[in-house]
This record gives sequence, structure tokens and C-alpha cells, in this order.
Amino acid sequence: MNARRFHFHSGKTGAALAVRVTPKASRNKILGILDDGTVKISLTAPPVDGQANEALVKFLAEVLDVPKSNIEVVAGATGRDKLVSIVGIDASAVNDRIMARL
Repeated sequence: MNARRFHFHSGKTGAALAVRVTPKASRNKILGILDDGTVKISLTAPPVDGQANEALVKFLAEVLDVPKSNIEVVAGATGRDKLVSIVGIDASAVNDRIMARL
């Protein structure tokens, strides 16, 4: 019996971020960090037709200094609580850049 050979590939580095969004606010802002580590963010966009998700991606791209294409809402697209994937930056750098905006 021949053993199957596996080919491993390096994955992209990145981070996951739990976010709670407050839409229709007066300005885009990081409001704070909740006890469970969730980042609370206010956005000016309404929660209609994905506008708040688009605004969240754009805002996080500015805060984290990464391209919008590196950010994706991977869970919670229709709710206030979301899981966001950020490629090309490690969790430590995400933490540092968010803390700098508080």
C-alpha cells in the first residue's frame, strides 16, 4: 500500500476581530472594548442593504491601514455582532492600532 503524499501550502497571515456595531451614529468611531474583547464601533451608515457592513470595512481599513480587500465580514452580516477577518496583519498589530484610536 502506497502512502499518500500531502502537499502543504503556507496560508495567509491574519486576524479575526469580534465587533459590535451601532449604526446611524453621528460619526464613525471606536467606542471601546467590551468585557469579552468585542470592539464596539459606531458607524454613520444605516443598517440597510449592507451599507453598515460596507462602512465597517472602509472604517477598519482606515484604522488598521490595510486595503479594504483584506477585510471581510465572515459572520453576523445581518446583525449588530459581527466577526471580521483581516488578512495581512497579525492580531498584535490589530490590537495596537485599535488601542491607539481609543
